[in-house]
Amino acid sequence: MAKRIALLTATFGLLATSMALASGGHRDYGWQLTPTGSQARLRGLSVVSERVVWTSGSLGTVLRTTNKGQSWQSVGPPGTSALQFRDIEAFGRDTAVILAIGPGTDSRVYRTTNGGQTWTLTFQNEDPLAFYDCMTFFDDRRGLALSDPVGGRFRILATKDGGRSWRVVDADMPPALPGEFAFAASGQCIVSTGDILDEHRGHHRGKRKHEHNDVAWFATGGDAVARVFRSRDGGKSWKVYDTPVNSNAGAGIFALAFRDVAHGIAVGGDLATPAASPNALALTRNSGRSWRLVADAPNEYRSSVHWVDDRSAIAVGPTGSDATFDRGRSWEGFDEGSFDTVDCVKHGACWASGELGRVAFLTD
Repeated sequence: MAKRIALLTATFGLLATSMALASGGHRDYGWQLTPTGSQARLRGLSVVSERVVWTSGSLGTVLRTTNKGQSWQSVGPPGTSALQFRDIEAFGRDTAVILAIGPGTDSRVYRTTNGGQTWTLTFQNEDPLAFYDCMTFFDDRRGLALSDPVGGRFRILATKDGGRSWRVVDADMPPALPGEFAFAASGQCIVSTGDILDEHRGHHRGKRKHEHNDVAWFATGGDAVARVFRSRDGGKSWKVYDTPVNSNAGAGIFALAFRDVAHGIAVGGDLATPAASPNALALTRNSGRSWRLVADAPNEYRSSVHWVDDRSAIAVGPTGSDATFDRGRSWEGFDEGSFDTVDCVKHGACWASGELGRVAFLTD
């Protein structure tokens, strides 16, 4: 489908610094662009630390920096220029897993343990009806990937060895709606407790010691209702809940972010009208069982959201960036540049990436 190949683009000047607007006495956020030398659209992003960041996207592109963006290395697998790496999960300076989207054999997973010098193809989809959109990891071994419906139900792929091997899960999955699918826009259509900021682990790349370490959620659109699916057993069984987020053939929820197992944000919108896209941000306080729209939220399409800390979060999209400092109840725009995804580390750094090789770190 067209939404798979390329989402709506916007043209914005590439400035050395993307300046912030006032933040109501909280913080003056802004984006500091770093030169990547790439023209790819970078929808996959994984921040390991303030200095180590991985990003991926179109044209088989994978980029890595180990010096806070002073320089970037192009480290994608050879012979993959036709692939779109829409999601990436990094476990340190040298180890990362990337997901390529697309119909049939275009949906693939690669893994590196030497900073991208070499890659191993660890999964290649052989089902012509499957289309993998995004992935998440609970820790450095257990992960899930999400496919659009096959035979009327969403499909889950799982790994127990850090992405070295994968298997299709025989999941107890509710039926999909006739036009329902997930958006491969920012690598955040499926998230888990491994994506929750936790100061005891620094980031979601280490092993968790937590009673709620098997919870995962994924979000949808494409039909009359945008929905959130939740699993409490590592992806074996799922329940589904309606949301009030606007949904149609090109609209729905594009990204989820949870600050703990109960409190989350859903963002999305309508691809046809990205600058005028109301009812596109909702909150949950009960682990996704119910959602409420936020009145004081950007009425624009946002493709990604991430928590900065326990009170603050950032949402980004092709028409700008917004921040909340009160756990999502109110939002303030602070930048008008185009980004597709954002990722943060606890008490560390936030980065964003997007079209034309744009990658930036957050300043305040």
